Amino acid sequence: MTELQMGLIGLGVAAVFGVFGYNKWQEMRQRKLAEAVLKPHHEDVLLAKGGKTEPEAVPAVQVERSEPEIRIEASEPLVERVEPVFTDPTPTEVVDDMAMAPEDTPMPEMPVIAQPAPGVPPVVAKPAVSQPEADDGVEVEAGNVPDALLDPRLEFVVTMELVEPVSSFQILHSQRSALHRLNKPVHWIGFNEKKREWQRLTPDAELELRRLRVGLQLVNRLGPVSEGDLVIFTNAMQALADELMAVADMPPSNVLDQAAEIDRFCAAVDLEIGLNLVSRGSAFPGTKIRALSEAAGMVLGADGLFTRYDDAGRAQFSLQNFESTPFSPDALRNLTTHGLTFLLDVPRVDHGERVFMQMTEVAKRFADTLQGALVDDNRQPLSDSQLDHIRREFIGKPQATMASFGLAAGSPQALRLFS
Repeated sequence: MTELQMGLIGLGVAAVFGVFGYNKWQEMRQRKLAEAVLKPHHEDVLLAKGGKTEPEAVPAVQVERSEPEIRIEASEPLVERVEPVFTDPTPTEVVDDMAMAPEDTPMPEMPVIAQPAPGVPPVVAKPAVSQPEADDGVEVEAGNVPDALLDPRLEFVVTMELVEPVSSFQILHSQRSALHRLNKPVHWIGFNEKKREWQRLTPDAELELRRLRVGLQLVNRLGPVSEGDLVIFTNAMQALADELMAVADMPPSNVLDQAAEIDRFCAAVDLEIGLNLVSRGSAFPGTKIRALSEAAGMVLGADGLFTRYDDAGRAQFSLQNFESTPFSPDALRNLTTHGLTFLLDVPRVDHGERVFMQMTEVAKRFADTLQGALVDDNRQPLSDSQLDHIRREFIGKPQATMASFGLAAGSPQALRLFS
């Protein structure tokens, strides 16, 4: 064995003893430190003489390890890491020991504690997790359905979250036979993940859906929803959820009372204003009626009425035959009538007072051209002051009442409700 080998062996043995000695020294030092920290700084209350004790000293730091707990105020979300804050004084020895620790020594996570607001219990929150971006291919929160599509005040809304995407065609046809027996409309709303928006489902739509909302309309002009309709709808929704392997989240069971309240509100504002134009002698020819109607921007529909629409495609007012024969392209060629009626559906018309004034101007133009007279239901002539009274009392006030209810006249909700 060479001198080099002997030297290396000697160095190895020395290194082993050096490490062993260093560890023993660290062990003794830590033991002394722990004894200094855990040594009580005040007398035991139960052993004090006469029940009296000396003034309380600084409490010792608890060294028992517990799982990290994050506490935040109930009203403030956790948005970033907060440095540890200790309310108990830290012994100098512990601070010095932490300062002397090697840089690569892992430090335990400490609890972050914030004082809750008065009267609010502390909230234990989970560590913050970064939200996924849409580009990551991860599903992003869709948000609430706009009231224009479904309004919880007006519809019994069922919420479904699907595990796997399902075609809208399958969803719409799943419970078709059961829902066909309902006396109230059903509205289907799905979340289009490509456009990132909620939209109404139609039979010709081709969408793959994982978020679905279905609403049973509680009230229309036929009255409130019945208990039988509600049972049919809830059973159909539960069957649909079972088929789609989803959970159907349904609203509370007081919807019948809710429907009755909405129906009472509707009865108070559901008005239709009619202005009658009657002949003073000869009947009105159908060809002139059609020419005047089209000149006023009115369109003849399949319902037998001439209707004027706004730029959004919403009906403003209509013209119908005062007699029983409805208008049609063929009938107007030979039709004659002794009366016409202009109609304004108050809850379904936006800016009803302005539209009523426009309808009045058109009716007066018809009267001048056809040699007729504007009369009320009792065949009494209508003066300008009477028309102004109708505008304020029977259009302005009901629409103001609707606005105070949060249901604007002519809005999508009003069009569904007054149908």
